[in-house]
Amino acid sequence: MKRIKIFDTTLRDGEQAPGFTMNLSEKVKLAKQLEKLGVDVIEAGFAIASPGDFNAIREISRNVGNVSVASLARTTKLDIDRAWEALQFAKKPRLHLFIATSDIHLKHKLKLTREEVLKSAVEGVRYAKRFFDDIEFSAEDAVRSDLGFLAEIFTAVIAEGAKTINIPDTVGYTTPEEYFAFIQAVRNQVENIDQVEVSVHCHNDLGFAVANSLAAVRAGATQIECTVNGIGERAGNAALEEIVMALDTRKDYFDCVTQIDTKQIMKTSKLLQSITGVKVQPNKAIVGENAFAHEAGIHQHGVLQERTTYEIMTPESVGLDTNKIVLGKHSGRHAFIDRVKALGYGLDTSELETAYAAFIDLCDKKKEVYDDDIDAIINKEISHTPEVVKLNTFMIHSGKHIPATATISLNIQGNEITDASVGDGPVDASFKVIERSVNKNIKLVDYKINAVTEGKDALGEAVVILKINNKSYRGRGLSTDVIEASISAYIEAVNKSYAELN
Repeated sequence: MKRIKIFDTTLRDGEQAPGFTMNLSEKVKLAKQLEKLGVDVIEAGFAIASPGDFNAIREISRNVGNVSVASLARTTKLDIDRAWEALQFAKKPRLHLFIATSDIHLKHKLKLTREEVLKSAVEGVRYAKRFFDDIEFSAEDAVRSDLGFLAEIFTAVIAEGAKTINIPDTVGYTTPEEYFAFIQAVRNQVENIDQVEVSVHCHNDLGFAVANSLAAVRAGATQIECTVNGIGERAGNAALEEIVMALDTRKDYFDCVTQIDTKQIMKTSKLLQSITGVKVQPNKAIVGENAFAHEAGIHQHGVLQERTTYEIMTPESVGLDTNKIVLGKHSGRHAFIDRVKALGYGLDTSELETAYAAFIDLCDKKKEVYDDDIDAIINKEISHTPEVVKLNTFMIHSGKHIPATATISLNIQGNEITDASVGDGPVDASFKVIERSVNKNIKLVDYKINAVTEGKDALGEAVVILKINNKSYRGRGLSTDVIEASISAYIEAVNKSYAELN
Protein backbone atom coordinates (compact mmCIF):
# COMPACT_ATOMS: atom_id res chain seq x y z
CA MET A 1 0.00 0.00 0.00
CA LYS A 2 1.08 3.59 -0.65
CA ARG A 3 2.27 5.46 2.44
CA ILE A 4 0.65 8.85 3.04
CA LYS A 5 2.56 11.35 5.15
CA ILE A 6 0.66 13.45 7.68
CA PHE A 7 1.83 17.05 7.96
CA ASP A 8 0.26 18.59 11.07
CA THR A 9 -0.19 22.35 11.09
CA THR A 10 -2.28 22.66 14.27
CA LEU A 11 0.41 24.81 15.89
CA ARG A 12 0.74 27.15 12.89
CA ASP A 13 -2.36 27.38 10.71
CA GLY A 14 -4.63 26.05 13.45
CA GLU A 15 -3.38 28.49 16.05
CA GLN A 16 -4.05 31.43 13.74
CA ALA A 17 -7.80 30.94 14.22
CA PRO A 18 -9.42 33.38 16.69
CA GLY A 19 -9.65 31.88 20.17
CA PHE A 20 -7.01 29.18 19.63
CA THR A 21 -3.84 31.01 20.72
CA MET A 22 -1.52 28.88 22.89
CA ASN A 23 1.38 29.79 25.13
CA LEU A 24 4.85 28.27 24.88
CA SER A 25 4.43 25.44 27.40
CA GLU A 26 1.06 24.49 25.87
CA LYS A 27 2.59 24.31 22.39
CA VAL A 28 5.44 22.10 23.58
CA LYS A 29 3.00 19.83 25.41
CA LEU A 30 0.84 19.46 22.29
CA ALA A 31 3.91 18.90 20.09
CA LYS A 32 5.03 16.01 22.31
CA GLN A 33 1.57 14.47 21.98
CA LEU A 34 1.64 14.92 18.19
CA GLU A 35 4.92 13.02 18.18
CA LYS A 36 3.24 10.19 20.13
CA LEU A 37 0.37 10.31 17.65
CA GLY A 38 2.88 9.60 14.89
CA VAL A 39 2.61 12.58 12.56
CA ASP A 40 5.44 12.90 10.04
CA VAL A 41 5.84 16.68 10.24
CA ILE A 42 4.92 19.26 12.88
CA GLU A 43 4.65 22.77 11.48
CA ALA A 44 5.53 24.59 14.70
CA GLY A 45 4.98 28.18 13.55
CA PHE A 46 6.04 31.05 11.31
CA ALA A 47 9.44 32.03 12.70
CA ILE A 48 9.52 35.63 11.51
CA ALA A 49 5.89 36.36 12.43
CA SER A 50 6.54 36.98 16.13
CA PRO A 51 8.97 36.24 18.97
CA GLY A 52 6.35 33.83 20.33
CA ASP A 53 6.34 31.77 17.13
CA PHE A 54 10.15 31.84 16.97
CA ASN A 55 10.50 30.60 20.56
CA ALA A 56 7.87 27.91 20.04
CA ILE A 57 9.67 26.53 16.99
CA ARG A 58 13.00 26.54 18.82
CA GLU A 59 11.66 24.85 21.98
CA ILE A 60 9.65 22.26 20.05
CA SER A 61 12.80 21.49 18.03
CA ARG A 62 14.61 20.77 21.28
CA ASN A 63 11.81 18.62 22.74
CA VAL A 64 10.94 16.23 19.90
CA GLY A 65 13.22 13.95 17.94
CA ASN A 66 11.30 11.40 15.90
CA VAL A 67 9.38 13.88 13.77
CA SER A 68 10.30 16.64 11.34
CA VAL A 69 9.78 20.17 12.64
CA ALA A 70 8.91 22.86 10.10
CA SER A 71 8.76 26.63 10.02
CA LEU A 72 6.78 28.56 7.49
CA ALA A 73 8.72 31.23 5.58
CA ARG A 74 8.27 33.55 2.66
CA THR A 75 10.79 33.38 -0.17
CA THR A 76 12.99 36.13 1.29
CA LYS A 77 16.46 35.82 2.82
CA LEU A 78 15.27 37.49 6.03
CA ASP A 79 12.49 34.89 6.51
CA ILE A 80 14.78 31.98 5.65
CA ASP A 81 17.52 33.16 8.02
CA ARG A 82 15.02 33.55 10.85
CA ALA A 83 13.59 30.08 10.18
CA TRP A 84 17.04 28.51 10.26
CA GLU A 85 17.86 30.29 13.52
CA ALA A 86 14.71 28.79 15.05
CA LEU A 87 15.18 25.31 13.56
CA GLN A 88 18.93 24.83 13.98
CA PHE A 89 18.40 22.52 17.00
CA ALA A 90 15.87 20.28 15.24
CA LYS A 91 16.98 16.74 14.44
CA LYS A 92 14.83 16.82 11.30
CA PRO A 93 14.40 20.48 10.24
CA ARG A 94 12.09 21.35 7.35
CA LEU A 95 11.68 24.75 5.70
CA HIS A 96 8.19 25.44 4.36
CA LEU A 97 8.60 28.17 1.74
CA PHE A 98 5.57 29.80 0.17
CA ILE A 99 4.57 32.47 -2.28
CA ALA A 100 1.21 33.19 -3.90
CA THR A 101 0.77 32.20 -7.55
CA SER A 102 -2.81 33.15 -8.47
CA ASP A 103 -3.32 36.29 -10.54
CA ILE A 104 -5.74 37.69 -7.94
CA HIS A 105 -3.03 37.45 -5.25
CA LEU A 106 -0.31 38.77 -7.55
CA LYS A 107 -2.36 41.81 -8.53
CA HIS A 108 -3.99 42.77 -5.24
CA LYS A 109 -1.62 41.46 -2.55
CA LEU A 110 1.92 41.03 -3.86
CA LYS A 111 1.83 43.69 -6.61
CA LEU A 112 4.20 41.47 -8.60
CA THR A 113 4.32 39.99 -12.10
CA ARG A 114 4.47 36.25 -12.76
CA GLU A 115 8.10 36.66 -13.78
CA GLU A 116 8.94 38.34 -10.48
CA VAL A 117 7.18 35.64 -8.49
CA LEU A 118 9.00 32.90 -10.42
CA LYS A 119 12.35 34.61 -9.78
CA SER A 120 11.59 35.02 -6.06
CA ALA A 121 10.60 31.35 -5.71
CA VAL A 122 13.72 30.06 -7.48
CA GLU A 123 16.08 32.36 -5.59
CA GLY A 124 14.38 31.51 -2.30
CA VAL A 125 14.85 27.76 -2.74
CA ARG A 126 18.41 28.26 -3.97
CA TYR A 127 19.31 30.36 -0.93
CA ALA A 128 17.53 28.00 1.47
CA LYS A 129 19.60 25.04 0.22
CA ARG A 130 22.58 26.58 2.05
CA PHE A 131 20.90 25.65 5.33
CA PHE A 132 18.18 23.09 4.66
CA ASP A 133 18.19 19.70 3.01
CA ASP A 134 14.42 19.29 3.45
CA ILE A 135 12.55 22.09 1.66
CA GLU A 136 8.83 22.18 0.94
CA PHE A 137 7.54 24.74 -1.54
CA SER A 138 3.91 25.91 -1.46
CA ALA A 139 2.13 27.83 -4.19
CA GLU A 140 -0.41 29.82 -2.17
CA ASP A 141 -3.87 29.83 -3.78
CA ALA A 142 -2.69 27.20 -6.25
CA VAL A 143 -6.22 26.09 -7.16
CA ARG A 144 -7.05 29.55 -8.56
CA SER A 145 -3.71 29.83 -10.39
CA ASP A 146 -3.02 29.42 -14.08
CA LEU A 147 -2.06 25.79 -14.59
CA GLY A 148 0.74 26.58 -17.02
CA PHE A 149 2.36 29.08 -14.67
CA LEU A 150 1.96 26.69 -11.74
CA ALA A 151 3.69 23.91 -13.70
CA GLU A 152 6.50 26.31 -14.64
CA ILE A 153 7.16 27.40 -11.04
CA PHE A 154 6.97 23.85 -9.67
CA THR A 155 9.39 22.57 -12.33
CA ALA A 156 11.84 25.34 -11.47
CA VAL A 157 11.81 24.92 -7.69
CA ILE A 158 12.15 21.14 -7.96
CA ALA A 159 15.20 21.68 -10.16
CA GLU A 160 16.65 23.95 -7.44
CA GLY A 161 16.24 21.25 -4.77
CA ALA A 162 12.74 21.41 -3.27
CA LYS A 163 11.78 17.95 -2.02
CA THR A 164 8.05 18.53 -1.53
CA ILE A 165 5.64 20.65 -3.54
CA ASN A 166 2.37 21.71 -1.97
CA ILE A 167 -0.77 22.41 -4.02
CA PRO A 168 -3.10 24.16 -1.56
CA ASP A 169 -6.75 25.07 -1.84
CA THR A 170 -6.06 28.12 0.30
CA VAL A 171 -9.59 29.52 0.26
CA GLY A 172 -11.57 26.27 0.24
CA TYR A 173 -12.95 26.95 -3.24
CA THR A 174 -12.65 23.71 -5.18
CA THR A 175 -14.72 20.50 -5.17
CA PRO A 176 -13.46 16.90 -4.90
CA GLU A 177 -13.95 16.17 -8.61
CA GLU A 178 -12.22 19.40 -9.66
CA TYR A 179 -9.33 18.88 -7.24
CA PHE A 180 -8.79 15.31 -8.41
CA ALA A 181 -8.50 16.53 -11.99
CA PHE A 182 -6.33 19.49 -10.99
CA ILE A 183 -3.80 17.34 -9.09
CA GLN A 184 -3.62 14.95 -12.02
CA ALA A 185 -3.09 17.84 -14.44
CA VAL A 186 -0.23 19.24 -12.34
CA ARG A 187 1.41 15.82 -12.14
CA ASN A 188 1.10 15.42 -15.92
CA GLN A 189 2.58 18.84 -16.73
CA VAL A 190 5.50 18.92 -14.27
CA GLU A 191 8.10 16.61 -15.82
CA ASN A 192 10.29 16.23 -12.71
CA ILE A 193 7.42 15.76 -10.23
CA ASP A 194 8.33 12.12 -9.65
CA GLN A 195 11.40 13.37 -7.77
CA VAL A 196 9.32 14.91 -4.97
CA GLU A 197 6.47 14.39 -2.53
CA VAL A 198 3.16 15.91 -3.65
CA SER A 199 1.35 17.59 -0.77
CA VAL A 200 -2.11 19.13 -0.42
CA HIS A 201 -3.46 21.67 2.07
CA CYS A 202 -7.22 22.18 2.02
CA HIS A 203 -9.42 24.67 3.81
CA ASN A 204 -13.03 24.02 4.76
CA ASP A 205 -14.89 27.13 3.62
CA LEU A 206 -17.42 25.05 1.67
CA GLY A 207 -17.13 21.98 3.91
CA PHE A 208 -15.02 20.03 1.38
CA ALA A 209 -11.58 20.04 3.09
CA VAL A 210 -11.48 16.35 4.03
CA ALA A 211 -13.21 15.20 0.83
CA ASN A 212 -10.83 17.28 -1.30
CA SER A 213 -7.78 15.93 0.54
CA LEU A 214 -8.91 12.34 0.00
CA ALA A 215 -9.64 13.04 -3.66
CA ALA A 216 -6.08 14.34 -3.98
CA VAL A 217 -4.73 11.10 -2.52
CA ARG A 218 -6.56 9.19 -5.22
CA ALA A 219 -4.98 11.53 -7.77
CA GLY A 220 -1.47 10.78 -6.52
CA ALA A 221 -0.81 13.09 -3.56
CA THR A 222 1.54 11.56 -0.98
CA GLN A 223 1.25 14.08 1.88
CA ILE A 224 -1.80 15.67 3.51
CA GLU A 225 -1.59 18.85 5.56
CA CYS A 226 -4.22 18.97 8.29
CA THR A 227 -5.01 19.97 11.88
CA VAL A 228 -6.33 18.25 14.99
CA ASN A 229 -10.10 18.77 15.26
CA GLY A 230 -9.97 20.64 11.93
CA ILE A 231 -9.10 23.98 13.55
CA GLY A 232 -7.72 26.79 11.43
CA GLU A 233 -8.36 30.04 9.60
CA ARG A 234 -12.02 30.89 8.89
CA ALA A 235 -13.92 27.56 8.68
CA GLY A 236 -10.77 25.59 9.48
CA ASN A 237 -8.53 23.02 7.81
CA ALA A 238 -8.96 19.39 6.88
CA ALA A 239 -9.39 17.43 10.13
CA LEU A 240 -6.49 15.08 10.83
CA GLU A 241 -8.61 12.51 12.65
CA GLU A 242 -11.16 12.29 9.83
CA ILE A 243 -8.51 11.87 7.15
CA VAL A 244 -6.57 9.24 9.09
CA MET A 245 -9.62 7.19 10.00
CA ALA A 246 -11.03 7.41 6.47
CA LEU A 247 -7.78 6.00 5.09
CA ASP A 248 -7.63 3.38 7.86
CA THR A 249 -11.27 2.30 7.68
CA ARG A 250 -11.41 2.27 3.87
CA LYS A 251 -8.07 0.67 3.03
CA ASP A 252 -10.00 -1.38 0.49
CA TYR A 253 -10.82 1.80 -1.45
CA PHE A 254 -7.81 4.08 -0.96
CA ASP A 255 -5.10 1.38 -0.77
CA CYS A 256 -3.09 3.67 1.51
CA VAL A 257 -1.67 3.65 5.04
CA THR A 258 -0.27 6.25 7.45
CA GLN A 259 2.08 5.81 10.39
CA ILE A 260 -0.45 7.34 12.79
CA ASP A 261 -1.13 5.50 16.05
CA THR A 262 -4.90 5.84 15.84
CA LYS A 263 -5.33 4.95 19.52
CA GLN A 264 -3.77 8.33 20.34
CA ILE A 265 -6.39 10.27 18.36
CA MET A 266 -8.89 10.86 21.15
CA LYS A 267 -6.22 11.81 23.67
CA THR A 268 -4.74 14.32 21.21
CA SER A 269 -8.14 15.82 20.46
CA LYS A 270 -8.99 16.18 24.14
CA LEU A 271 -5.62 17.73 24.93
CA LEU A 272 -6.20 20.41 22.30
CA GLN A 273 -9.71 21.07 23.64
CA SER A 274 -8.31 21.33 27.17
CA ILE A 275 -5.54 23.75 26.16
CA THR A 276 -7.75 26.04 24.08
CA GLY A 277 -10.96 25.75 26.08
CA VAL A 278 -12.83 25.21 22.79
CA LYS A 279 -14.79 21.97 22.55
CA VAL A 280 -15.76 20.17 19.35
CA GLN A 281 -19.45 19.86 18.55
CA PRO A 282 -21.06 16.66 19.93
CA ASN A 283 -21.69 15.21 16.46
CA LYS A 284 -18.12 15.83 15.25
CA ALA A 285 -16.87 12.81 13.30
CA ILE A 286 -14.43 10.54 15.14
CA VAL A 287 -13.84 12.70 18.24
CA GLY A 288 -17.28 14.16 19.04
CA GLU A 289 -19.03 13.13 22.24
CA ASN A 290 -21.73 11.33 20.24
CA ALA A 291 -19.45 9.76 17.62
CA PHE A 292 -19.75 6.34 19.27
CA ALA A 293 -22.94 6.91 21.27
CA HIS A 294 -26.18 5.03 20.64
CA GLU A 295 -29.46 6.30 22.08
CA ALA A 296 -32.12 4.90 19.80
CA GLY A 297 -33.48 1.55 21.00
CA ILE A 298 -33.08 -0.11 17.61
CA HIS A 299 -29.45 0.99 17.39
CA GLN A 300 -28.72 -0.15 20.92
CA HIS A 301 -30.20 -3.59 20.24
CA GLY A 302 -28.22 -3.93 17.02
CA VAL A 303 -24.90 -2.91 18.56
CA LEU A 304 -25.39 -5.21 21.55
CA GLN A 305 -25.92 -8.14 19.19
CA GLU A 306 -23.16 -7.24 16.74
CA ARG A 307 -21.12 -4.01 16.78
CA THR A 308 -20.74 -3.78 13.03
CA THR A 309 -24.49 -3.28 12.56
CA TYR A 310 -23.99 0.40 13.37
CA GLU A 311 -20.25 0.87 13.96
CA ILE A 312 -17.89 0.94 10.97
CA MET A 313 -14.90 1.37 13.31
CA THR A 314 -14.45 0.53 16.96
CA PRO A 315 -14.21 3.11 19.76
CA GLU A 316 -11.01 1.37 20.86
CA SER A 317 -9.39 2.10 17.50
CA VAL A 318 -9.31 5.85 18.24
CA GLY A 319 -8.36 5.53 21.89
CA LEU A 320 -11.74 5.26 23.59
CA ASP A 321 -12.27 2.64 26.31
CA THR A 322 -15.70 1.04 26.23
CA ASN A 323 -15.19 -0.42 29.71
CA LYS A 324 -17.99 1.13 31.80
CA ILE A 325 -16.51 0.59 35.26
CA VAL A 326 -17.61 3.56 37.36
CA LEU A 327 -15.13 4.96 39.85
CA GLY A 328 -16.21 6.37 43.21
CA LYS A 329 -14.93 6.97 46.71
CA HIS A 330 -14.82 3.21 47.45
CA SER A 331 -12.69 2.36 44.43
CA GLY A 332 -9.34 2.88 46.13
CA ARG A 333 -5.92 3.88 44.89
CA HIS A 334 -5.20 0.81 42.76
CA ALA A 335 -8.45 1.08 40.81
CA PHE A 336 -7.76 4.76 40.16
CA ILE A 337 -4.19 4.10 38.97
CA ASP A 338 -5.37 1.27 36.69
CA ARG A 339 -7.97 3.56 35.19
CA VAL A 340 -5.44 6.33 34.58
CA LYS A 341 -3.18 3.87 32.76
CA ALA A 342 -6.11 2.51 30.75
CA LEU A 343 -6.87 6.04 29.60
CA GLY A 344 -3.35 6.28 28.20
CA TYR A 345 -1.69 8.59 30.73
CA GLY A 346 1.88 7.93 31.82
CA LEU A 347 2.12 9.82 35.11
CA ASP A 348 5.04 9.65 37.51
CA THR A 349 4.57 8.90 41.23
CA SER A 350 4.26 12.55 42.24
CA GLU A 351 1.75 13.32 39.47
CA LEU A 352 -0.31 10.26 40.39
CA GLU A 353 -0.47 11.38 44.01
CA THR A 354 -1.60 14.86 42.96
CA ALA A 355 -4.26 13.47 40.64
CA TYR A 356 -5.41 10.93 43.25
CA ALA A 357 -5.85 13.63 45.89
CA ALA A 358 -8.02 15.62 43.46
CA PHE A 359 -9.94 12.43 42.63
CA ILE A 360 -10.69 11.72 46.32
CA ASP A 361 -11.83 15.32 46.77
CA LEU A 362 -14.16 14.98 43.78
CA CYS A 363 -15.55 11.66 45.08
CA ASP A 364 -16.77 13.48 48.20
CA LYS A 365 -18.79 15.82 45.98
CA LYS A 366 -20.38 13.43 43.48
CA LYS A 367 -21.54 9.82 43.47
CA GLU A 368 -19.94 8.65 40.25
CA VAL A 369 -16.70 9.69 38.57
CA TYR A 370 -16.49 9.17 34.80
CA ASP A 371 -13.54 8.93 32.40
CA ASP A 372 -14.11 12.55 31.38
CA ASP A 373 -13.81 13.55 35.04
CA ILE A 374 -10.42 11.86 35.25
CA ASP A 375 -9.29 13.48 31.98
CA ALA A 376 -10.34 16.84 33.38
CA ILE A 377 -8.58 16.24 36.71
CA ILE A 378 -5.30 15.30 35.03
CA ASN A 379 -5.36 18.18 32.56
CA LYS A 380 -6.13 20.58 35.41
CA GLU A 381 -3.89 19.28 38.21
CA ILE A 382 -0.83 18.18 36.24
CA SER A 383 0.14 21.68 35.23
CA HIS A 384 3.52 23.39 35.08
CA THR A 385 2.17 26.90 35.57
CA PRO A 386 3.76 28.25 38.81
CA GLU A 387 1.19 29.02 41.51
CA VAL A 388 2.18 32.54 42.49
CA VAL A 389 -1.44 33.10 43.52
CA LYS A 390 -3.24 30.35 45.45
CA LEU A 391 -6.82 30.19 46.67
CA ASN A 392 -7.21 29.60 50.39
CA THR A 393 -10.92 30.14 51.03
CA PHE A 394 -13.89 31.94 49.55
CA MET A 395 -17.35 32.84 50.81
CA ILE A 396 -20.27 34.08 48.72
CA HIS A 397 -23.30 36.01 49.96
CA SER A 398 -25.95 36.37 47.27
CA GLY A 399 -29.69 36.33 46.79
CA LYS A 400 -32.69 38.07 45.25
CA HIS A 401 -32.65 41.82 45.98
CA ILE A 402 -29.35 41.34 47.86
CA PRO A 403 -26.07 42.62 46.37
CA ALA A 404 -23.72 39.73 45.62
CA THR A 405 -20.68 39.81 47.90
CA ALA A 406 -17.53 37.72 47.62
CA THR A 407 -14.96 37.36 50.40
CA ILE A 408 -11.79 35.64 49.23
CA SER A 409 -8.56 34.74 50.97
CA LEU A 410 -5.54 34.35 48.69
CA ASN A 411 -1.93 33.36 49.23
CA ILE A 412 0.19 35.63 47.01
CA GLN A 413 3.89 34.79 47.05
CA GLY A 414 3.61 33.60 50.65
CA ASN A 415 1.50 36.50 51.89
CA GLU A 416 -2.10 35.93 52.89
CA ILE A 417 -4.48 38.58 51.59
CA THR A 418 -8.19 38.63 52.40
CA ASP A 419 -10.55 41.06 50.71
CA ALA A 420 -14.22 41.43 49.81
CA SER A 421 -16.19 43.09 47.02
CA VAL A 422 -19.70 43.42 45.69
CA GLY A 423 -20.53 42.81 42.07
CA ASP A 424 -23.14 42.04 39.46
CA GLY A 425 -23.51 38.45 40.66
CA PRO A 426 -21.14 36.19 42.63
CA VAL A 427 -18.73 35.59 39.75
CA ASP A 428 -18.30 39.29 39.00
CA ALA A 429 -17.80 40.01 42.71
CA SER A 430 -15.18 37.24 42.97
CA PHE A 431 -13.25 38.48 39.95
CA LYS A 432 -13.18 42.01 41.36
CA VAL A 433 -11.66 40.75 44.63
CA ILE A 434 -8.88 38.86 42.82
CA GLU A 435 -8.11 41.79 40.52
CA ARG A 436 -7.76 44.13 43.48
CA SER A 437 -5.73 41.63 45.52
CA VAL A 438 -3.11 41.04 42.79
CA ASN A 439 -2.99 44.76 41.98
CA LYS A 440 -3.19 44.28 38.23
CA ASN A 441 -5.26 46.01 35.57
CA ILE A 442 -7.26 43.07 34.22
CA LYS A 443 -9.89 42.99 31.48
CA LEU A 444 -12.22 39.98 31.22
CA VAL A 445 -12.36 39.16 27.50
CA ASP A 446 -14.33 35.91 27.58
CA TYR A 447 -15.99 33.65 30.16
CA LYS A 448 -17.62 30.27 29.58
CA ILE A 449 -19.12 27.56 31.78
CA ASN A 450 -19.48 23.96 30.58
CA ALA A 451 -20.56 20.70 32.19
CA VAL A 452 -17.72 18.22 31.71
CA THR A 453 -19.91 15.24 32.62
CA GLU A 454 -23.59 14.51 33.00
CA GLY A 455 -25.92 14.55 35.98
CA LYS A 456 -26.84 16.99 38.72
CA ASP A 457 -23.44 16.53 40.35
CA ALA A 458 -21.55 17.08 37.09
CA LEU A 459 -18.04 18.47 37.16
CA GLY A 460 -18.23 22.06 35.92
CA GLU A 461 -15.56 23.62 33.74
CA ALA A 462 -14.99 27.38 33.66
CA VAL A 463 -12.82 28.98 30.98
CA VAL A 464 -11.77 32.62 31.10
CA ILE A 465 -9.65 34.77 28.82
CA LEU A 466 -8.07 37.78 30.52
CA LYS A 467 -6.19 40.68 28.97
CA ILE A 468 -3.31 41.82 31.18
CA ASN A 469 -0.82 44.41 29.92
CA ASN A 470 -2.27 44.05 26.39
CA LYS A 471 -1.63 40.28 26.34
CA SER A 472 -4.25 37.54 26.53
CA TYR A 473 -4.14 34.67 29.02
CA ARG A 474 -6.47 31.69 29.21
CA GLY A 475 -7.40 30.01 32.50
CA ARG A 476 -9.39 26.87 33.19
CA GLY A 477 -11.02 25.75 36.42
CA LEU A 478 -12.84 22.55 37.40
CA SER A 479 -15.19 21.90 40.29
CA THR A 480 -18.69 20.68 41.04
CA ASP A 481 -19.17 24.26 42.32
CA VAL A 482 -19.21 26.60 39.29
CA ILE A 483 -18.19 29.59 41.45
CA GLU A 484 -15.10 27.74 42.63
CA ALA A 485 -14.38 26.65 39.05
CA SER A 486 -14.67 30.28 37.89
CA ILE A 487 -12.35 31.55 40.63
CA SER A 488 -9.81 28.82 39.84
CA ALA A 489 -9.90 29.65 36.12
CA TYR A 490 -9.34 33.34 36.84
CA ILE A 491 -6.41 32.59 39.16
CA GLU A 492 -4.82 30.22 36.62
CA ALA A 493 -4.91 32.95 33.96
CA VAL A 494 -3.35 35.42 36.40
CA ASN A 495 -0.62 32.89 37.25
CA LYS A 496 0.16 32.49 33.57
CA SER A 497 0.81 36.23 33.37
CA TYR A 498 3.26 35.93 36.26
CA ALA A 499 4.94 32.95 34.59
CA GLU A 500 5.55 34.93 31.42
CA LEU A 501 7.21 37.72 33.39
CA ASN A 502 9.69 35.17 34.68
